[in-house]
Amino acid sequence: MPLDIFSLIGFVGTACIIGAYAYLTIKDEPNPYILHATNLTGAALLTISLLVHTNWPSLVLEGFWAAIAIFGLVKAMRARSAAK
Repeated sequence: MPLDIFSLIGFVGTACIIGAYAYLTIKDEPNPYILHATNLTGAALLTISLLVHTNWPSLVLEGFWAAIAIFGLVKAMRARSAAK
């Protein structure tokens, strides 16, 4: 089966999530904006792919992944505001 555009979008999303995890592992003090924004982007791209090639457990996982990333971004913004 040839890869369609939605599968390619999903692969880019996968690369984002793997890249974010590698970044978290490699950096001693990772930037939370880079980490969570990359995870959110990956979850969004994978969701696009999963809406076409439906896999319900994976779609639910991406929903939680996105929610956690949004929580992390909000937490980072609040911390930055409190520091000012």
